[in-house]
Amino acid sequence: QVQLVESGGGLVQAGGSLRLSCAASRSIFNSNAMGWYRQAPGKQRELAARISSGGSTNYADSVKGRFTISRDNAKNTVYLQMNSLKPEDTAVYYCNLEISYGVSAWGKGTLVTVSS
Repeated sequence: QVQLVESGGGLVQAGGSLRLSCAASRSIFNSNAMGWYRQAPGKQRELAARISSGGSTNYADSVKGRFTISRDNAKNTVYLQMNSLKPEDTAVYYCNLEISYGVSAWGKGTLVTVSS
């Protein structure tokens, strides 16, 4: 199975920046779309950002202009650069790899806490 390991979460003040990383264990990373999902306390999990194998990106309206997703296929790593962080960005962030229709691999998550 594909293993995904997130890192980079932590505590940051509002207006600050944080960069999340997700490392994949297999080369399948290079030919599949990946994304970052997040789940805040008491809320549903939502897609924050997604990047295709070709580099096309999609963002939730709530993070557009502030977050940037990117990937380094040589390192089997996807990143989420988060700028101008807001308290409402506080959530557990999960790395996702799309294996096939309806099938995904997930990381364990990394907690991002934005204080006011």
